[in-house]
Amino acid sequence: MLERASVVGGGMPAGRRTVKAVPFVELAGGRVQGVVSSGSDVERVYVSFIASGGDYYCCTNNNRPCGGLGGGPCKHIREMVDEAVVQCGAARVAEYLGIAEAQGLDDGRAILGALRGDERKESPGEVFSRFLGYLRYCELQARPGTVLEMGWFAS
Repeated sequence: MLERASVVGGGMPAGRRTVKAVPFVELAGGRVQGVVSSGSDVERVYVSFIASGGDYYCCTNNNRPCGGLGGGPCKHIREMVDEAVVQCGAARVAEYLGIAEAQGLDDGRAILGALRGDERKESPGEVFSRFLGYLRYCELQARPGTVLEMGWFAS
């Protein structure tokens, strides 16, 4: 079942990460989804996604729509896709989003240009809770043994 599956980038990132601008991005559930920092307010983040087929949505962490919507994906979605390309590579992101002709798509702008979709309002709760879980794992002290929640990886 693809809906809950998450694809983790393999090996080294394709480029230098911009964690301050895009602290969380993942390929999950047939879409690129993540959290993008606000450039103007340190307490605001944007929760964004773009699905295979091109449907997209972006809103703040308190469920207010992004002001940049209208006429296609906003700058937060572009930043998120660019970060996914850095982490996973353009070919992998394009393939994950179901773009048949992934050849020649070497950056986020080209990938977004190959998708056609509409705004699809969706609650940011699931993506934001995945981000908070990710932060929790980042704060754990490294120690020998397994983390209980991740013990199934070892088996």
